[in-house]
Amino acid sequence: MQAEGRGPRRVTEATVHSREIVQAARLLEAGELVGLPTETVYGLAADAANPQAVAKIYAAKGRPANHPVIVHLHRDADPLRWAAELPDAARNLIAAFWPGPLTLVLPRRAGVAEACAGGQDTIALRCPDHPVAQAVLALFQGGQGGLAAPSANRFGRISPTTAAHVRAELGAAVALVLDGGPCAVGIESTIVDCTRLQAMDGLPRILRPGGVEAQAIAAVLGCTEQSLLALPDPHLDARLQPQRAGMAPGMAMHATDAAPEAPRVPGALASHYAPATPLRLLQADALDTAWPSAQRIGVLAPRSAPGANPQSRWLAMPADAQAYAQALYAALRELDAAGLKAIWAQTLPADAGWDAVRDRLQRAAADKR
Repeated sequence: MQAEGRGPRRVTEATVHSREIVQAARLLEAGELVGLPTETVYGLAADAANPQAVAKIYAAKGRPANHPVIVHLHRDADPLRWAAELPDAARNLIAAFWPGPLTLVLPRRAGVAEACAGGQDTIALRCPDHPVAQAVLALFQGGQGGLAAPSANRFGRISPTTAAHVRAELGAAVALVLDGGPCAVGIESTIVDCTRLQAMDGLPRILRPGGVEAQAIAAVLGCTEQSLLALPDPHLDARLQPQRAGMAPGMAMHATDAAPEAPRVPGALASHYAPATPLRLLQADALDTAWPSAQRIGVLAPRSAPGANPQSRWLAMPADAQAYAQALYAALRELDAAGLKAIWAQTLPADAGWDAVRDRLQRAAADKR
């Protein structure tokens, strides 16, 4: 990091001065909230070891007290300050994917970060891959502190991927928002549970798809993708269960019999990442049939509109899964602010590369079917 006063540090499309990095670290050490850019989404950061500071996160977001938050660490920080143990599987995943969009759920050290745990004996840890986040973490408590940093938006709503999103949604509740430019990944991290290895055939389980694909995790662990899939929730609508390549919607995935209950993790509610405007998922043919007569409808589809309709808005999204993910939340916010009657999103391919994006759209539409 440049010395204070020596000019700006260039980060993606935004300029962050070193004095702002210093200011952010000091505000966080004083128990204040800071909007922090990461490669996934912008986080609402607070000192993870300060219960009063973490309580400000919950109040600002309107987040339920039993919903845990992820603790973000510097690349050189010791996870064992927070976790009671690091199984070999966790160490291998850290070596392969940190810094990066991967969160590990681990046994929590007794008495540590209780305010972040949502009443559980687990802790969720991540090392963000963004130069601004890493610069703040390097200064914060000498590089060994942890920052609780859930997405910087009201609970259950669309996650922010620019500094402007954070300011518009949370305003004066945040002492400072660092503008690190648009997020490169654009959706939240993959969450992997490493707390039940003995009960779950020695392998961790993916609890939320995200920026690291199951295929990459399986390659590191020397297992199949299928063996990493979490048990479906029997109380969850079958349409919201993750769908894999070659599997019909609602088809149950293999998992060990009598597996223990998974820990609660962020983004696992049936309805989440949702705009205020009702969102529906439509197959391409149904979308094309309804489009010519659509009134005040916004559309997300990985292709161009089949024809003109001045009464509605069609956003042509990227046909590539990673590029679609990066653009998704900004597109949802644009349509949500347009005064539309509804948003229609074209259903996405069932192959594994689209898992994370498909998960976000399914949850965004959960209460609007």
